[in-house]
Order: sequence, then C-alpha cells, then structure tokens
Amino acid sequence: MSADPVPDLPPGVDDGTLLQKPVDRREALGLLMAGLAAGAAAASACTPLNASTPEQRELKLLEWQEFTQKHYRRMTEAERAETIQRLERLAKIRHNEDATIATTDAQPGVLFGYAFNVSKCKGYRRCVEACINENNLDRHQDTQYIRIFEMENGVVNLDEADPTYQHEVPLEGHFYLGTQCFQCANPPCVPVCPVGATWQEPDGIVVIDYNWCVGCRACMAACPYWARRFNWSAPDVPPEEVNPNQHYLGNRDRKKGCVEKCTFCIHRTREGRLPACAEACPTGARVFGNLLDPDSEIRWVLAHKTVFRLKEELGTEPRFWYFSD
Repeated sequence: MSADPVPDLPPGVDDGTLLQKPVDRREALGLLMAGLAAGAAAASACTPLNASTPEQRELKLLEWQEFTQKHYRRMTEAERAETIQRLERLAKIRHNEDATIATTDAQPGVLFGYAFNVSKCKGYRRCVEACINENNLDRHQDTQYIRIFEMENGVVNLDEADPTYQHEVPLEGHFYLGTQCFQCANPPCVPVCPVGATWQEPDGIVVIDYNWCVGCRACMAACPYWARRFNWSAPDVPPEEVNPNQHYLGNRDRKKGCVEKCTFCIHRTREGRLPACAEACPTGARVFGNLLDPDSEIRWVLAHKTVFRLKEELGTEPRFWYFSD
C-alpha cells in the first residue's frame, strides 16, 4: 500500500524520505477503526452503559483525535491550530496545566550552533538543572538531556569519564566537558526512523513528533552521542513545577513509550532567546548563536579559537564545538 499524498509542507522543509514511506501504524489503525468507532458512538447514544462524566467523555474524544492526528509536517495551518487547541485542553484535563503551546517555525537566515568552553566549565551543572526545569523533564526517572563529564586533565575519554559525580567541584586535576544533542548536519538518527517521526528543521534543530514516535528506539541506537531518552513511563512533573511556555516540537507533554531529546530550547531560541542551559551557566562556558550571522559570538569563536568536535570521523558534522581559552 502506498502512502497518500502529503499536502502543504511548511516552506523550506525538505520532505526527505517521509513521503515515500508506507502507511504507518496510526494510519492503518485509523482506517480500520474509523468504522468501528462510528458504530460504537451510535450504539453508545442508545445505551446507558456510557455513564462517564462530560469531562471524561471529552477526554476520550480528545485522546482519540490525538491518536489519529496527522503528522506535524502534513498539517495545514488550520489543522495545526486545531491540534494545539486540543493539546492545550488535554494538558488542562490531565494535569490541570494552563499550557501555551507554540508552533513557531524556523526563521529565515538562521542556523543554530553551539560552542562549549572547556576551560571555563567548573562542573556546577547549573545547566542540567535549568534544562530539566525548562523542558519539563521527568522527575521520577531523573531524565536529563545534558551530561557533564568529569575527566582527568589531558585525557578526553567519555567511556571512562564520570557524569554522576557528587563531590565538591571543581576537582583538582580534572576538567569538565558537557554533551547533549549536537544537532548534527548529517544526523544518523533521522534516516533510521521507520515512521518519519524525527527530522531536521531548516534552522538545524533535529525534532521529534511525539505523537508519531512508535518507541522502537532505532534513533537511540543510531546516535553516537547518547543524546536521546526513552520514556518508560509517562513523564512525571509536579504541577507547580511545569513550565507552561511550550512548543509542539519541544517541551510539551510527552507520552509513555516515546523518545525525546534536546531541541536547543526551540520554544526560546525561535523567539530570539538563549537556551536555558546557556542562560544559566555561571561561568560563561556556553556560547550559542546563529552560524549565518558573521557578527555572532559563535562565529567569532569559530574564527579565533582552536575548536574540535566529538567523533568527527563519523561524518555526522555536529553543530556543537569545544574550545578553550
């Protein structure tokens, strides 16, 4: 069975292999269950078995619509607006959250990049804490997008480094190196996804449509930088700690059984702000900016510092550089 035509892709978005993929699980189940759902709805209208409250009935309807929704890149602007309204309503019913979910597109003339000053990082991990809070990461599983590795001076060996240290920092004779998603120009995680749930946006951010992720974790196996996280259960965030400023492709509510990752705080950076990790760094070790802007700080770093990238031999072309003073 061939895939149906995909209308109205956002400007500048390369459809890649998405349009050539067969009908996926959601489409197949949607076609199969549509008639059953209609029959069940008609039957429920004539039977007292459906005794749920109006809010419970609304929740079931919204969840069904969420399950059968189109891929984000296939949606028209009207469909996106309807989807966001539904997701915001689901957040209110499920978690009593007043979330505002943006769909801000990549801005023309912007390609994001990151640089990490190894000589300035002291291992405080304020960036980790800020990332957890900003991106509504699961507190129960202690999900973290960022890892700060402590290593002996002169040795770059992540296999032997410790990202879980609990002692006072900085430790004499050691240095600190942070990792997260590097938003590779040639991301190996993208082509292995069997349903096209992950792709790269024009501003370089690799994103995931959580509603379409089937949790196969092929992307996790393909990523050489340990950047992706799998939700073994529905993420747990105390209501009073939820960040209500969200993006469909970023820090919105995720579900059990899907993969997530750093998106350079897409809800912030597409509005002209720094990622939370860069803003929180007390030593100025993190440099973020537009690689296409010749006057940006990151362009100055790339022009005037000796930089290196992890595992360059793999050809992933990460847009995340390391340097020292």
